[in-house]
Amino acid sequence: MTDELSAVFSALADPTRRAILARLTEGPATVGDLAEPFALSLPTVSRHIAALEKAGLVRKSRRGQERVVELESARLRDAEEWIAEYRRFFESRFDALAQQLGRSRPGDPKENTDV
Repeated sequence: MTDELSAVFSALADPTRRAILARLTEGPATVGDLAEPFALSLPTVSRHIAALEKAGLVRKSRRGQERVVELESARLRDAEEWIAEYRRFFESRFDALAQQLGRSRPGDPKENTDV
């Protein structure tokens, strides 16, 4: 799973790829449609899509002459679960630190206002 996560995080590190994924949340799109908002060549956008496909984040298929790209959510779910484990760990550490300091966490309605 670590290698799969590395591929996912590597793919997500690029803002163009994140924008492509954001567009795909609206539904499947052709490669041409995905390339439209970018000042990039079609081959460059195709390479971004290939990186997303290799990471398991999208699936490409043929519809007649067109290549259609769809979002694949399973790997993204795996990454979210991995992040959630560390979120729980760090939140518990922050809670313990707040207790140690004798005050509540920032944003808590019972926050110590004595300064």
